[in-house]
Amino acid sequence: MRILVIEDEAKLADYVKRGLTEAGHTVDVARDGIEGRYLALEGDYQLVVLDIMLPGIDGFGVLSALRQRHSTPVLMLTARDRVEDRVQGLEAGADDYLVKPFAFSELLARVGALLRRGPAANESATARMTVSNLEMDLISRKAWRAGQRLDLTAKEFSLLALLARRKGQILSRTTIAEQVWDMNFDSDTNVVEVAVRRLRSKMDDPFKPKLLHNVRGMGYVLEERA
Repeated sequence: MRILVIEDEAKLADYVKRGLTEAGHTVDVARDGIEGRYLALEGDYQLVVLDIMLPGIDGFGVLSALRQRHSTPVLMLTARDRVEDRVQGLEAGADDYLVKPFAFSELLARVGALLRRGPAANESATARMTVSNLEMDLISRKAWRAGQRLDLTAKEFSLLALLARRKGQILSRTTIAEQVWDMNFDSDTNVVEVAVRRLRSKMDDPFKPKLLHNVRGMGYVLEERA
């Protein structure tokens, strides 16, 4: 896989590049946000490892530009373990978050997880998907219902994309948690239910026909029903 590392700390960038190269990947490095934004937009990468604190343009600016054109998985790095930073990054479209300092084994595990579920592994080569009057663009990560643009967060879009790719199939809460959040499902958490409820309020409740359905005791399914 081709991976872009955008990191201004030379020693850390070289350390990550060497480790990922030894793991069999092809790695390019950008040392500031301006170069990183250019390479991320113009290069053919399967993953971007992105630092937040960068000269020129910070990581949030790079991520925003990238998400306007590509759905490339992004792993954000930061020295600041603040909840606000993690929320901002994830809401802006980051797929995972790792706080410095970190063990390389953890970085490699997170990279592997993102590559397995990223566009190259999971998404159809077709950029657009349609279910009834729902349209999705998997590259720009935008969705429309009856021609109206939907204001979805990054996780809401990922959830909708999973359901759309498996339309007509009932997906359990466990499957959704593993695919969208890359987490082992905890029966005590309601993260899936909350995400489905928020997605339904934006994507389904204001429109007809209803597409997102609960299947009691089994999970959720996206399909048009008569």
